[in-house]
Amino acid sequence: MYNEITLDIPMQEPKRQYYYMEKCRQCVRELEKERGHALKFFVRTFGCQMNARDSEKLRGILLQAGLEEGMDEEADFVLYNTCTVRDNANQKVYGHLGYLQTLKKKHPAMKIALCGCMMQEPAVVEKIKKSYGFVDLIFGTHNIYKLAELLYCCLTEKKMVVDVWDCAENVVEDLPAMRKYPFKSGVNIMYGCNNFCSYCIVPYVRGRERSRDPKEILAEIRRLALDGVKEIMLLGQNVNSYGKNLAKPMSFAELLRQVNEVEGIERIRFMTSHPKDLSDELIAAMRDCKKVCHHLHLPLQSGSSRILKVMNRHYTKEQYLDLAERIRAEIPDISLTTDIIVGFPGETEEDFQETLDVVRKIRYDSAFTFIYSKRTGTAAAAMENQVPEAVVKERFDRLLREVQQIAAEVCGRDVNTVQPVLVECENDHQPGFVSGRLGNNLLVHFPGDASLIGNIVPVKLTEAKGFYYIGKREKETEDGR
Repeated sequence: MYNEITLDIPMQEPKRQYYYMEKCRQCVRELEKERGHALKFFVRTFGCQMNARDSEKLRGILLQAGLEEGMDEEADFVLYNTCTVRDNANQKVYGHLGYLQTLKKKHPAMKIALCGCMMQEPAVVEKIKKSYGFVDLIFGTHNIYKLAELLYCCLTEKKMVVDVWDCAENVVEDLPAMRKYPFKSGVNIMYGCNNFCSYCIVPYVRGRERSRDPKEILAEIRRLALDGVKEIMLLGQNVNSYGKNLAKPMSFAELLRQVNEVEGIERIRFMTSHPKDLSDELIAAMRDCKKVCHHLHLPLQSGSSRILKVMNRHYTKEQYLDLAERIRAEIPDISLTTDIIVGFPGETEEDFQETLDVVRKIRYDSAFTFIYSKRTGTAAAAMENQVPEAVVKERFDRLLREVQQIAAEVCGRDVNTVQPVLVECENDHQPGFVSGRLGNNLLVHFPGDASLIGNIVPVKLTEAKGFYYIGKREKETEDGR
């Protein structure tokens, strides 16, 4: 790509960004001579898998721009990729900014950048301009790919650079990425969301749904396979609605079947799935495609049909239970996980009991449970009948106990079976052990060394520990007979 750089600034993306990566490299070399040390960067990620994947791209661009990766905020360029799904996510970023201000007083030459969902809120940007003037660069979710160009401005100008777009002009991929794991990777298949759940800010900060061309997705996955990736996670705010806005529409199920044919990929995951869009066609694709993991994250949010309507979720309790039944009929060993909100405005004890009823009937492998909190800019924030904090906390504790008890029981179902485990890392707490994941995403810890990392190995699950397993490599159990 560097051979394509000319004296003229390319207008076409991503060539334009590779041009600016080279410009940054030149600038970085000059700064390193002045300061007498290698320039380092640090990226901190707040939020979801989409943000984590974005951060891999940001890290890749910064490495290509000539900087070295540091271990913490004691770096020359610090970038926070922010989340704004809840107000406490914003407060966490503001707290970290206070720490960065202290660092910058000691090292005035350091550069501080903020990007991601939080930056899509005009009030946030104004607050940063007014109260956090030491920040050097602000950009949003729609122009993540422009980091090299914005970094060059940041390095060559002495004023705050702000570049936040209201909407995305296009989808730009084919940029460097530095994966957290060399053997697995996220793959964005779409951006944005059209659902407008009444409690959610995502459609306002991520924009409307935009699906990537399937040929580009498949080409990226093939490159990842050639690079040694064994597991991919197809990412989108609602992957079930993939393909509806393409010039030649296609379903997510059809995309899944095509991805399943890519040689070298051994596991396929995806998230997130909205229940209202999960079709029988997709269930059949999950059943038929051997590489697709039998794990489905299916957010419930509430078991009350009345509350679901106010949430603007477009399904009822009965429809959700019917969907789960159809999924389990076709894929009996499916692992179902979910999200649940407790204390949504107007929630009564009867509504809450409906949620507990669903939890008991579905018997989730695990559930992410959240206490509702007002999110400025959403319809729910202005609703009356906000539930008293003490009531919400008591309900949350009851739900958590129920979820944990059921999950502990469900987790034990595979004890004494041999299962394939993708080894991710050496175990931090027990020397001589490694940790990996089953197809249903549960953790397994078993004796092994670093040579196993990145490999899928057969492991006999000898003991269930509630939310994870202890095991032994199958060849070890055979040797020990």
